[in-house]
Amino acid sequence: MRVDVIDCAARHPVAKLDAAPAIIGLTMRFDAGEQVAVIGPSGAGKTTLLHVIACALKPSSGRIELAGSDPWQVDARALRALRGDLFLAAQVPPLPPRQRVVTAVLAGRLPNLSLWQSIRSLFYPAQMELAADALSRFDLDEKLFDRVDRLSGGERQRVGLARGLVTSAKLLLVDEPLSALDPTRSEQAVSALTTAARERGATLIATLHQVDTALRHFPRIIGLRDGALAFDLPASEVTPEILRELYAQKLHELAGPAIDASSFADTPAAPTQPAVMHCR
Repeated sequence: MRVDVIDCAARHPVAKLDAAPAIIGLTMRFDAGEQVAVIGPSGAGKTTLLHVIACALKPSSGRIELAGSDPWQVDARALRALRGDLFLAAQVPPLPPRQRVVTAVLAGRLPNLSLWQSIRSLFYPAQMELAADALSRFDLDEKLFDRVDRLSGGERQRVGLARGLVTSAKLLLVDEPLSALDPTRSEQAVSALTTAARERGATLIATLHQVDTALRHFPRIIGLRDGALAFDLPASEVTPEILRELYAQKLHELAGPAIDASSFADTPAAPTQPAVMHCR
């Protein structure tokens, strides 16, 4: 699915009405089948951008287009159809605690089911092999019939991602999918997401704090800072200097196992004061 963001401004989903916009004047285009990572320091507007693209948040100015249609200018039926073609994975997935993992994963199929099929699936899950395959990509196939409230935070996050793999969505929006995962699980999760998107030809847009992971797995990197576009570049052209400017006073958020600390060695250090000794 092609996505056009045109001069968009919007407030954070939970911000007060008089709060400053979280994104300001953003214009960008995502072609069908592209895989893009959005990076930037905390408060840069990454989550707000995803909510705007997901039709969960109406822009305060500007507009978005999904496959050439403005979702806020179509009727309710067309809007439901557009939303059915996309999947938004929140950083903290909304999984009912007493629900079985198989049911939580297969909830990703709900846009394709009738009302009766949806109700029946709560008690008699269909296509369990689909859920098992999605979970196996995140090394969770043995959790198929566990209850959600018996999972760790990282396992819940991976269940939320597995839900995206069973959908037929043409647009996958993933918000900070690695926040509860260790480096090994992070690599596994990103590989599963990018491979699944590539197999189905879906557009994948992911916000990430792990800059090193973004550079390794995504061919295009968008940098946001203070709600504005800082850069939009191929991963191969994102240099340490560009990253240092993007993160500015929040260089601690840039740390990662694949980021060469020596690349930032020319950052001016605080002047060293000479030691003064007083003898008595």
